[in-house]
Amino acid sequence: MTDTRELTKPKVSDPTDSDGDNVAHYVRKDDIVRSNVEGLPVKALCGKEWIPHRVPDGMPVCPTCKKIMATIRGGKAN
Repeated sequence: MTDTRELTKPKVSDPTDSDGDNVAHYVRKDDIVRSNVEGLPVKALCGKEWIPHRVPDGMPVCPTCKKIMATIRGGKAN
């Protein structure tokens, strides 16, 4: 069974990450709140783990996260 708890487009990966990831990822909302309060890393649907530092407004969405989210919601990734 797929976990369909509330997911939200989180803060964008830190551009200083070694992989240079500069896209928004889907992460559970509770994890983002916990990260903001406790400074813990979050894990995106695609498996990326990082401590978010920025707001994702205007950033492209990670293609892997987008496909996984479409599968969870029963639709197609655009």
